[in-house]
Amino acid sequence: MGAEWSFLTNHARVLVCIAHDPGLRLRDIGEVLRLTERTVFGIVTDLTAAGYVVKDRDGRRNRYRIQHHLPLRQPLGREATIGELLALLVASN
Repeated sequence: MGAEWSFLTNHARVLVCIAHDPGLRLRDIGEVLRLTERTVFGIVTDLTAAGYVVKDRDGRRNRYRIQHHLPLRQPLGREATIGELLALLVASN
């Protein structure tokens, strides 16, 4: 069999986890995605530095807010937003 692969990058997968639960700990995201906590920390740092995620302190934990209005980094023919992508990937409750 070939190597494992995914349609989504780890950055997109972490963003989907945050969209599902903005209060998840990095350790929990890592467990769900089978990534190390250090890898998740680096990805969240990238997403925060790019402005896609805002980190808020909530007691001893962090909560994350996704900036849904921002465009994707790589246009898909027209300027789609993060919110439009997440609407496709995250089931509404």
